[in-house]
Amino acid sequence: MALQNIGASNSDDAFYRYKMPKMITKIEGRGNGIKTNVVNMVDIAKALARPASYTTKYFGCELGAQSKFDEKTGTSLVNGAHDTLKLAGLLENFIKKYVQCYGCHNPETEILITKNQMVQLKCAACGFVSDVDMRDKLTSFITKNPPETKKGSKDKKAMRRAEKERLKEGEAADEELKKVKKETKKKGSSASKDGHTKASSTKKKANGSDEDRTSPTRSLADEKEDEDEDEGDDIQWQTDTSMEAARQRIQEQLNTVTADMVILSTTESDQKSMVAEKANGSPKSVSPLPEENSKAENGNATHGRLVKEMKANLRKGVAANQIQSVLGSLSGSDQEVMTAFYEALFAGIEKSFAKEVAKKKSYLAAAVAQDEGSQLLLLRAIEEFCSKSKSYALKEVGLVLKALYDADVLEEESIVQWYKEGLAGGNKRSPIWKNVKPFIDWLQSAESESDEE
Repeated sequence: MALQNIGASNSDDAFYRYKMPKMITKIEGRGNGIKTNVVNMVDIAKALARPASYTTKYFGCELGAQSKFDEKTGTSLVNGAHDTLKLAGLLENFIKKYVQCYGCHNPETEILITKNQMVQLKCAACGFVSDVDMRDKLTSFITKNPPETKKGSKDKKAMRRAEKERLKEGEAADEELKKVKKETKKKGSSASKDGHTKASSTKKKANGSDEDRTSPTRSLADEKEDEDEDEGDDIQWQTDTSMEAARQRIQEQLNTVTADMVILSTTESDQKSMVAEKANGSPKSVSPLPEENSKAENGNATHGRLVKEMKANLRKGVAANQIQSVLGSLSGSDQEVMTAFYEALFAGIEKSFAKEVAKKKSYLAAAVAQDEGSQLLLLRAIEEFCSKSKSYALKEVGLVLKALYDADVLEEESIVQWYKEGLAGGNKRSPIWKNVKPFIDWLQSAESESDEE
């Protein structure tokens, strides 16, 4: 079954998790009795978590034709002969009005009917309640035929199961396509080496179809994509063993050692001066530099150095599949390296912070590599960045976590564990936990539904 992303604005997103089957129509009858049958309307309605009678009625209202949905047989009929593209465009309008949230454009919503017979959409992700335009003809049909709440919850669970199965099928299909492309590329290269005779070329020109004429341009584009993928896979990281590189590494080590020696010398001199003043009985005693302050200054120095090194690597055009080796080459603890990496990626961004994080999710996915320990390091780096940065990153921290959760960069267990550790650490009044709480509640509610099932 061919699948597509729900919503035309998400059609180019390869990692979008909400999908539905492509519409299949069939024209039946002749003359005045001609009708258009939407064959897979039940599957489309399940993916949208809406009754199939709603979409069928919407087609009839917009086309000015009679429409009927049979609950027993599951057939959806619209009078007249209508093109599939036209019905797909009407379905897109239905999704915008009655499926997607007006705030975050998430399709995981449910229809509510108020006491005043007003139709609303409640989003399960952000909690936003959208007011539907009551001037639409379908609203009167919805108020007379409200959706069943019990069936709605079951449909959501079934939709989540179907999404996981469809994602697995799509990944398997993508892998098969890649294998086919590589095989055709190998065959094409071997054929070019052997060479073709003039007789075969004339036969191809005589018998070639339009598809054969257009195939070379498509194969060239596919070859370029395959070459880029192969180049990324064949990269091997090696240490430079030349004399200049060795001298540079020794100089960096000497710089760090001398910096530590300067800090130690200042603390020792301050302690000696304090002991001398106490022995002389001087009224004014200069307090020594505490160990905590020296550690903080040393930590700030290493953090600044790591951020500079990470920014320099990013300017060179480091690919996402090379991030893991770059992080391993930096000197510092795992948490310091991850914090510096996150700050180097998103420092200086003030508008649409969550969107920028979603654009660079491939880098973050390569950094965590589906490891729970590294996921906690990334979450703590996000927490520290929000505490240091301005209000823009703090306000959108919930959207950032949701984007990384949808992209499978962060798992639910790691997010909940990080949230509980933060509350237990004594920082309950920190604004970051207040902004994260709605997303945590949504995660736990989804988990409770799956446990009940």
